[in-house]
Amino acid sequence: MEKCILIYEDDMDILFFCKQFLSQNQYRVETLSRCENVISDIESIKPDLILMDLWIPVIGGEKAIFLIKQNPSTQHIPVLLFSANAEIKEICKKINADGYIEKPFDIQTLKETIAQNILRYDTSQNATTSSVHDKGQEVTKGLP
Repeated sequence: MEKCILIYEDDMDILFFCKQFLSQNQYRVETLSRCENVISDIESIKPDLILMDLWIPVIGGEKAIFLIKQNPSTQHIPVLLFSANAEIKEICKKINADGYIEKPFDIQTLKETIAQNILRYDTSQNATTSSVHDKGQEVTKGLP
């Protein structure tokens, strides 16, 4: 079954590129340029993974990820922080994101990071023990 990726990004060029690239790699991709209704968006779309821009309007990526990880119906979904912020690693740990992708990024980094996190999510959903997520751990880094 095709996995769904939900991308919150307000830069239309990045959004278009990611949607095109990931769609060609057998993912169903949904995109939003605002996140004020993040929980209802997720409950409606039912993504397998979320890419969240740090500076997404209206409430911002930090607050959106906090809401996702506090909500019992959405907290299990892997969320990758997506940003050019130089402190992305520290922010990722602080807000319990499952990983991050630095902008600018290369397409191989994007593809591998998404695949790794979806696999970890699938593994944790099938495991009989506790979740295998290492919250805040460096998953991968993009190009400087």
